[in-house]
Amino acid sequence: MAAAATQQQQLLETQHEDMIHDAQYDYYGKRLATCSSDRTIKIFEVDGENHRLSSTLRGHEGPVWQISWAHPKFGCILASCSYDGKVFVWREQNGQWARIKEHVSHTASVNSVAWAPHELGPILACASSDGRVSVLSFNDDGTWDTAVLDAHSIGCNAVAWAPATVPGALLQQGSNTGKVPFSKRFSTAGCDNFVKIWTFREDLNSWKEEETLEGHTDWVRDVAWAPNIGVPKSYLASCSQDKTVLIWTQDAPTSPWQKKPLRNEKFADVVWRVSWSLSGNILAVSCGDNKVTLWKENLSGEWECVSEMVENAPGHGH
Repeated sequence: MAAAATQQQQLLETQHEDMIHDAQYDYYGKRLATCSSDRTIKIFEVDGENHRLSSTLRGHEGPVWQISWAHPKFGCILASCSYDGKVFVWREQNGQWARIKEHVSHTASVNSVAWAPHELGPILACASSDGRVSVLSFNDDGTWDTAVLDAHSIGCNAVAWAPATVPGALLQQGSNTGKVPFSKRFSTAGCDNFVKIWTFREDLNSWKEEETLEGHTDWVRDVAWAPNIGVPKSYLASCSQDKTVLIWTQDAPTSPWQKKPLRNEKFADVVWRVSWSLSGNILAVSCGDNKVTLWKENLSGEWECVSEMVENAPGHGH
């Protein structure tokens, strides 16, 4: 497992006994969580370039595919999902980790978990091979509400939240009212080759499918929203087993989505992951040939590869 810092790569011995599928730093970059086919999650304390293993979380009965840190305003909370069909929510207090939620609504592998933007509250979305997406909302009284959506007919590979603030909303509305409207939206990547966008309708008190984006010719493996810091439109990236990455843009909340391939030719292998930088202007693409490439949009609207890294170990896929 390699953790890259600027241009140099630093190797971290995780002590996992099998392939690592995900690695995520917390909000402050002081903790690193990793998960593996060895069915465990490992927590490292980070001090500069030093990583010290502090905890190993056990309980999943299959490979752990993905992990997601909640915003620190809700405490030290981590979600994990596994081939065993379960989602666990873990909380650390006084150095001890405890499982505070076991979500067992799915009937097949849960492939992806993602916490909503903190402005929306402690809400977790989970995507499963059973074709459904579940949304867990934590209430002030300690209970959880669960909504289950039939999302993709033959399986869902990934889920990603949109930024909480609608692009341009601050300019259009915030200056007049002093309030910024929040948007509850997330996207899903399906084995039906579709990307779907879901919106919470306050008037109906339920999640509704807002859009189906068609463009890939094989399973969509991952999807990612760009942060909209100073960006007037929405950017969404998706990647697929068809060896392509598509960039979707929406100029205004009611505008149609436009799609554009990241590059003219296909990538060398399956594209497993896409991830935006915090500033939203750099897209990282992780491919089955163990290369990670970084892409940036130029002034003429074309995407250029600005960096390429070779990973030391394979294995985003499942």
